[in-house]
Formats: sequence, structure tokens, C-alpha cells
Amino acid sequence: MRAFLLFISTLCISTFSLNAQQGDPKAKAILANVTKKINTVKSIKAAFSLNLSSANNKVKETKKGQIQLKGNKYRVSIGGQEIICDNKTVWTYIKDANEVQISSYNPSEQTISPAKLFTNFYDKEYNYKYLGVRMSQNKKCDAIELIPISKGKQFAKIEILIDQATSLIIGGNVFEKNGNKIQYDVTSFVSNAPLADAIFSFDAKKYPNVETVDLR
Repeated sequence: MRAFLLFISTLCISTFSLNAQQGDPKAKAILANVTKKINTVKSIKAAFSLNLSSANNKVKETKKGQIQLKGNKYRVSIGGQEIICDNKTVWTYIKDANEVQISSYNPSEQTISPAKLFTNFYDKEYNYKYLGVRMSQNKKCDAIELIPISKGKQFAKIEILIDQATSLIIGGNVFEKNGNKIQYDVTSFVSNAPLADAIFSFDAKKYPNVETVDLR
């Protein structure tokens, strides 16, 4: 799961412009509806599950986690780790080691964010194509493929599944260049959840004897 922890810990929301990207017209219209829907909410609290399969199918791993989002701030809890961002600083807390790694938030280095799983996942960095209708979690979904324009990304393509009834992203697949596949499913979703700003920063007082590794 190290690859996915990196995948979700180093990003932030980027602005999506429909005019900035040429793609499949049907996919473009569906993605525009996702943006329109999400722009009506101020915060999100969601639970998700991740299933990692290695290229040779010898390694399979499942993790469950939770995402809390408020504007550009987020907090992700998964597999004994917490990744917290207040739009200035990113803290990664590793429970087993009682260690927190601190780094500066740098939008220019960000590629995919926890928020993009629900919102601006599709920006000018990707080409997109409509794949058809698929069933997921007993829901009829539109499937869209995202292929990064830059060859420097660690993944070859991403598929997202958008619930036709709600215009929300409820799952998908990430295909890494090394052959690994990460499937994610959003198992619960609460919009406009009451989230205090304090949860988007790391409070060392709540973690006695925590070791700090400052990478700034």
C-alpha cells in the first residue's frame, strides 16, 4: 500500500477548466455535472475501501479508510496512518512508529488529491474518454477513462465510476505502470458535514512522545 499512500498524501485540489482540455464530449458533459454537484457542498466526509492487486496477482491487500474534506484542506485515515493538510503544511502520522513527518504543501508538485476522488480529479493534465455504463455497488454508473498527458506519472491510466443518480464519483481503478492495480470504492458519503478547522492540523499534544521528522 506504500504506493497508494504516496498517491493520496502529496496532493491538493487544482482548478478544472472545461476549456482547458479537449476530450470525449460525453465524458466532458458528465464531468461537468460532477463539478457542478460538488461545488454546491462546503465539506465532505466519506468512507472508502482500497483493494491492491500486484501485477503477478501474488500480492493482494485490502484497506479501509476515511476522508474528511473542507475546501482545500483534508484529513485521510487509512491503515494506521493519518495524512493531514491545512493547505500550508502536510503531516503524515505513522501510528506503529509514533512518528509524524512534516512537509510543506507545494501545489506545483501535486498531481492527484484525495479531493480529486470526488471533485477535480480530471483537469488539464488528462485526456478523458467515455467507456460506457457499468454497475457498481448496485448502482448504474458512467465509466470514464483518464490518461495522463505527462509520461512522468507513475500510473498509466485511471478509471472513475460516476453514479448516474447522484453525479458523484463512487469508485474506480488506478492502473500503475508496474502492473499493479488499485481499486477504490466510496462506501459512504456525507455532504456538508460539520467539520471543525482544528481537525486539519496535527496536534502533537494528543500524541505523547511522538517523534517529529521535519522535511521542510
